Amino acid sequence: MAANVHVVPTERNGWAVEVEGTDGATSHYPSQEEAIAAGTEKAKLDKVELFIHDRNGKIRERNSFGHDPRDIKG
Repeated sequence: MAANVHVVPTERNGWAVEVEGTDGATSHYPSQEEAIAAGTEKAKLDKVELFIHDRNGKIRERNSFGHDPRDIKG
């Protein structure tokens, strides 16, 4: 089973994409926007959830890609 993806701040004012269950970041980016784009692509490919953290590490956004029930209207 694939693991969820997190966009997190780094100590050097950059951003990283981390996959749950792995040691450390899988990739680093200078801006949060670039990290979100890469994290979104990875989460869509793996059909998992994407967690976007703010600079303090708090989750500010959560998106699910795949495994959503098909009978929800809207």
